[in-house]
Amino acid sequence: MAILATSAGYGFRAALPFTVGVILGKQFIIWPMGFGLMELSQASPLIFETLKYLAAAYITYLAWRVANLRLAPGQSRGAAPGFAAGLIVHPMNPKAWAMITGAFTAFIPAGTGAFQATLTVALVLLSCQIVLQPLWGIAGQAIARHFAGKPSEKYLMWTLAAATVLSVFYALFAGDLS
Repeated sequence: MAILATSAGYGFRAALPFTVGVILGKQFIIWPMGFGLMELSQASPLIFETLKYLAAAYITYLAWRVANLRLAPGQSRGAAPGFAAGLIVHPMNPKAWAMITGAFTAFIPAGTGAFQATLTVALVLLSCQIVLQPLWGIAGQAIARHFAGKPSEKYLMWTLAAATVLSVFYALFAGDLS
């Protein structure tokens, strides 16, 4: 959603540094998790619980920015979010943490060495992101061409922001609902 909204507001080309940052930022989660961060989270649950809520607050802030973004590629106020802004999207996203945890637990056979398991998850997710994340950017630019300046633009942006917030809160509380 962040890539879609950034490309919609600034254009695909201007959003590319942000997109590359998002793609590489996921690696900041994969490698530490593969080498023991999950064990640390079990030893210090309060720290990770606090980080989870701080991450949700950050994603909610990004959603607020999306909700108030207007679709005029190349004409948005200020510069497009850059590479560094993209790097922190996944580390601050509880959904990314849940997805990567799922990748390790569902697709890596028990007994696989930490390096091999981490390398496998990292390369598979990186390959998928290299293909799929730019497609979100292209879709964002196409959406901007269709909705920019129309009365439905505001509702689209609020819907995208709401979908982002709802998915984060679902990731936070899904375990509590069962």
